[in-house]
Amino acid sequence: MKRLLILLTLPILACGGLAESVSPTITPLSPPIAAPATQTESQPQTDSPTLPPTVSPTLYASQYPAIQNYQWQLVANGLNRPVDLQVANDGTNKLYVIEKVGRIRIIENGQLLDQPFLDITDRVGSDSNEQGLLGLAFYPSPDARMFFVNYTDKNGDTVISRFLFDAYANPISETILLTIKQPYPNHNGGGVAFGLDGYLYLALGDGGLAGDPHKNGQNQNSLLGKILRVDVSDFNVPNGYTIPSDNPFGSEVWAYGLRNPWRISFDRLTGDLWIGDVGQGEWEEIDYLPAGSPGGANFGWSIMEGTHSYDAEPQPELLLPVAEYSHGEGGCSVTGGYVYRGAMPEWNGVYLYADYCTGYVWGMILSSGGWQTQRLFETGVQVTSFGQDEFGEIYFTTDGGEVYMLAQK
Repeated sequence: MKRLLILLTLPILACGGLAESVSPTITPLSPPIAAPATQTESQPQTDSPTLPPTVSPTLYASQYPAIQNYQWQLVANGLNRPVDLQVANDGTNKLYVIEKVGRIRIIENGQLLDQPFLDITDRVGSDSNEQGLLGLAFYPSPDARMFFVNYTDKNGDTVISRFLFDAYANPISETILLTIKQPYPNHNGGGVAFGLDGYLYLALGDGGLAGDPHKNGQNQNSLLGKILRVDVSDFNVPNGYTIPSDNPFGSEVWAYGLRNPWRISFDRLTGDLWIGDVGQGEWEEIDYLPAGSPGGANFGWSIMEGTHSYDAEPQPELLLPVAEYSHGEGGCSVTGGYVYRGAMPEWNGVYLYADYCTGYVWGMILSSGGWQTQRLFETGVQVTSFGQDEFGEIYFTTDGGEVYMLAQK
């Protein structure tokens, strides 16, 4: 049995595209999850959203776990550049893993199934490094049997779509909700997630190139460089969504001032929103928006890069990151993660995130003195995304095609 990780005990100051890589050889361990039998199929409905309960009794761990007792255990390999991992919250605990080229694969009982859950490679443009099928979210009420994706099309523009599924997805069931013009092939964002309020949140980058040349991040009238928030509960409305009445600008925009948000997630217990926003050339950042916050938060780009002035003086209304790390500390591109809410209470409430280039994994905890961050693992792989299963356990995917789960040794 080969151990993947090297323990790092050095605490550091909180903070932070994908590239071609060669994956290291790692000996797989026994699959850690046994999923129940698949439920019977049903027709699409749009019941009120419900999210799975947590088994964790408290909000936050008071200290970091003894890291030497834990490892990232290999669950599956053989994927083609996976960039997201989600579950349908239907009681099966199947893992649905996005491949950048335009496929969604299923991991069931620790086995990667041959048949894709969805294959839309014919409509996904993935030639550029940051293009492709980028995000997935299942509607929170499992009886609805629908999910939403974020991908770039053959023209390089962002498409937000809804699909229907039974055992597998039906490619011809696609309903396009939004098509957003992308001026450049990078900084597409891609995150898709449902909040505990039942609304669908979408993460969009600033349109690309470098330095936000079109100033989209601070332009409240642009959908680029934003977190969007829409209501998809009514299956039959034109365009497949409506704009919530409390959105701050009367549009899809919920928050702004982001450069390239690479992975967003909601704490399944508190509803807090976490964002990993990739920096320009110096600083990677983690942004945080507590549940119940009003819309209109400005995370600062391109006025700021992290907590540092970029092309203008700081303004008092900016919501600065709760964590950042510099490229000088060995990083290059943050991968946002999840708050742990699984069966290991010592990890409860720890937000885990990583750097794509170094494979470092950090943990954040909330103490009486505020947020604390510590570098916990050196994985030796390029971490492309994190995911969370129905039981609150945490996974990450790698550019080399693997899926790992946090587990006890």
